[in-house]
Amino acid sequence: MAILAILIFVVSILALPAVHADLNTPYVSTGKSDTYAFIGATPNPVGVGQQVLLHIGITQQLNLVYLGWEGLTVSVTKPDGTKETLGPFKTDSTGGTGTVYVPNTVGNYTFQTHFPQQRMPTSVSGGGYNGYGVPANTTMLASDSEILTLNVQAEQINLYPTMPLPTEYWTRPINAQLREWYTISGSSWMSNDFNEAPDAPHILWTKPMTTGGLVGGQMGLVGSGATSVAMENGDAYEGKWGLGLFGGGSAIVMAGKLYYQDGSYDNRPRMVHCVDIRTGEKLWDRSFLDNQSITFAQLFYWQSYNYQGTFAYLWVTSGSTWNAFDAFTGDWRATLYSMPSGTRVEGPRGELYVYSTSLNGRYMTLWNMSAFVSMGGSWGSAFSNREFNVTNGATRSLGASGQFGSWSTSGGADRVARAWAWNITIPAGLTGSVRAVNWTDGRVVGGNLNATDIDIWSFAIKPLGFESPMLDPAAAGSPGTLLYKTNWKAPTAWSNQTVSWSLTDLSANIGLAWSKEERRSYAFDLKTGAYKWTTEPEQYLNIYGAGKRIYNGMLYSTGYSGMVYAYDINTGNIAWTHAFGDPYQAEVLWSDNWPETLNFASGGKLYFTHSEHSANQPLPRGAPAVCLNATTGEEIWRVNGLLRKTDWGGGPVLGDSVIALYNTYDQQVYAVGKGPSSTTVEAPLTSVNAGDTMIIQGNVIDVSPGTKQTSVELRFPKGVPAISDADQGEWMKYVYAQFPMPQATGVTVSIDAVDPNGNFIHIGDATSDSSGLFSLDWATPDVPGKYTILASFSGSGSYYGSYSETAAFVKEAPQATVTPTPTTQTSIADTYFLPVSAGLIVLMIIVIAIMLMMFRKRP
Repeated sequence: MAILAILIFVVSILALPAVHADLNTPYVSTGKSDTYAFIGATPNPVGVGQQVLLHIGITQQLNLVYLGWEGLTVSVTKPDGTKETLGPFKTDSTGGTGTVYVPNTVGNYTFQTHFPQQRMPTSVSGGGYNGYGVPANTTMLASDSEILTLNVQAEQINLYPTMPLPTEYWTRPINAQLREWYTISGSSWMSNDFNEAPDAPHILWTKPMTTGGLVGGQMGLVGSGATSVAMENGDAYEGKWGLGLFGGGSAIVMAGKLYYQDGSYDNRPRMVHCVDIRTGEKLWDRSFLDNQSITFAQLFYWQSYNYQGTFAYLWVTSGSTWNAFDAFTGDWRATLYSMPSGTRVEGPRGELYVYSTSLNGRYMTLWNMSAFVSMGGSWGSAFSNREFNVTNGATRSLGASGQFGSWSTSGGADRVARAWAWNITIPAGLTGSVRAVNWTDGRVVGGNLNATDIDIWSFAIKPLGFESPMLDPAAAGSPGTLLYKTNWKAPTAWSNQTVSWSLTDLSANIGLAWSKEERRSYAFDLKTGAYKWTTEPEQYLNIYGAGKRIYNGMLYSTGYSGMVYAYDINTGNIAWTHAFGDPYQAEVLWSDNWPETLNFASGGKLYFTHSEHSANQPLPRGAPAVCLNATTGEEIWRVNGLLRKTDWGGGPVLGDSVIALYNTYDQQVYAVGKGPSSTTVEAPLTSVNAGDTMIIQGNVIDVSPGTKQTSVELRFPKGVPAISDADQGEWMKYVYAQFPMPQATGVTVSIDAVDPNGNFIHIGDATSDSSGLFSLDWATPDVPGKYTILASFSGSGSYYGSYSETAAFVKEAPQATVTPTPTTQTSIADTYFLPVSAGLIVLMIIVIAIMLMMFRKRP
């Protein structure tokens, strides 16, 4: 991978637009020069099947970045003696270039560079010289490099290891060497799959936006039958949180920073707040220009001859005037006047384009901002505190004194010309409007829908980024080619129905028409324009609004029915349904279900929250925030009454694996995500005897940024206990919304030991309680000495893991005391008489036996 990255860098420079003198035109030679070709290979030796970067060129550099030597080749001899030729290659201005070679046989390969004779251009800067002492028109003589031997071995060489994803709580900035972390650090307008979407409703932090929540006092008696009214919550034309007009749209997460505004369209000043989304730290507050809102954000990967890197901008647009601000400080960076009208779109590197389509005029244009502001393509920052006039290409810079210089049109005509990436002729007879553009494979899809029929058409364009050295995909067809044009006759019942085009998804190639009265979706294949299927009717309340989204091969439909319908996009059949039931059946005035909005899908999960256009006071209690399994519809988590989003201020946003939203129950910004934990453990401070039982205990505490907030810290002076995922929602209501303390279970802790001989012992598992305490009794082993005791919490959907250790000492058990056998005191008679009597008895028995034998022997 490291080698490939080097190659991408090299090739990207080679692929930048090159406008150079023709080296093959007739000339008058003014001299000749020897050349010295070279060849290098990295790494050497290398494992079979691994990539090798070949460095090819001659030692003579050129003066201008767009010049290069041409026609270089490399001859390769393989271990079996077969040969191949690589190239031809064109160098960059250093005189060299690179290519990747993958050897597939163990043994020695040889490489040799061949430089063909050519000459210097006739027109170069520096008075006819290229800056390195070679006059223009000099003939550069052919040369061959030394022969390089590459040793290819069976064993793979070590490349730089990949970095694992974090197992501990992490923050910004992310070290640029942790390349693999891009998968968990996406920005909010990007694909949500560049995040670890939360598996539990754990709160990281909260931040008040304005006076919020319950008013109290006599305001609890306002209105007939009303009780306990709340403060205004930023809905119905007073939208907070979102960055657009009326507070609409949504907040933005970009590179770990959350941007949101606290005022609606008539607030002055309308403040934009910048907060670290993982820590809740406020970075800045600012009002932009004449009380304007941020329109969009941009992460722009800038690649010039001298500088490569990504710039982060916030854009404030008003009509044809666009202003760029530094996302880190909020400071002004550039203004573009007279921007072309059309639809803004991002390219593969975050570059901005504006396209415009005229079906009647039969044209489609594409304007490339990065080409316009490139200033020749060799400088660092994309904008560098400049103003641009898009019409004539004029620029002026902000000086150190804070004053602008005069306008300059030098190079303006070229700037204007190169900004228009293309202007293509499109097919005649297209009706309706453009529905979507697929910029990856180069397709435009549009059509016209009415009560009698549906026209769907598609034509080819050049893929976005075709001029980029990083991307050059093949187009679907020649630009402007009609790919298809279909007509589908609508059911006769549509003549008395309200039918609308509800979804266009070119990644899944599905377009949907929605019949309000039938409550059905009609699907069309956008690769061909053909009709596909029709769904069954949905619950009647979806006539008041239904949202559609496609994710991982499924179509999800939601609305005021308070249900989500999941359809197979290939057949239109229902895969599952889920109802967001109201357990009290009294808070939603028109249904037993809560209307929920599908906010986003990520990591195989769907996230829903509730809002209402103009909710009555008091607000309905228990609005659910829900996470469902996208495949089965099963609940992963649900919490009632903790999070209720704004309708006019926009919904939740996801970035850096954290969900942020504005909660209309208390007018605070909430951040939901996996937080850090802290584990402690202790054992007896005195030694215990081998075989005795000791108590091991400790705590597992939530140490997320929100637990340090004054309102939380005062209630939990010993820290907020870590709680199981199953009880997390109710626990967060207790901690951050002051609901009653619930019955809750803590987390599982593994308790282990290392004995004096270095052996690992698993003592057992313990579960902490709602105070964070865990404990375990341990019958100590017979081996005396020092034991290291470890308590490990492996983490959960709510928390990253943590561990702690302590020491315990086991001493030998004391030896048991031997008790002497009691001595019985005996008399003299016992001592002497008894043994003598026993002897006499034995003697008498012997005498009697002898006498009996004698009598038997008599005749």
